[in-house]
Amino acid sequence: MKKITVGWFEIPVNDLGRAISFYQKVFDCSLQQIDMGEFQMALFPGEGEGKGAEGSLVSHKDFYETSNLAGTLIYFSSDDVSIELAKVEEAGGTIQIPKKMISPENGYMGVFLDSEGNRIALHSMK
Repeated sequence: MKKITVGWFEIPVNDLGRAISFYQKVFDCSLQQIDMGEFQMALFPGEGEGKGAEGSLVSHKDFYETSNLAGTLIYFSSDDVSIELAKVEEAGGTIQIPKKMISPENGYMGVFLDSEGNRIALHSMK
């Protein structure tokens, strides 16, 4: 059977600087900012070579809108969901679903709104 995997994701933002600060604080990482005129991006660090989807924050006034509606939900992998959730509010976000067990086989999840109002999820096995 053919496997279908996510190869790239983009999270829309209104204020790229604020969003970069939020994600760097929550995930304790550095994002690489790219300036392409009206199109601005900040790349999440990734492993490349097909090891998980890579992606970016992206700002373009005519192409993207932030959303906290019940649509597509991106899950970031985590060692323990509670680590990142503990940083969300101080970084300017809001926790929507605190850490909860999905099932013993499938681990834990949590959902938050980022500094731009996007729904983002976390997943861990512990």
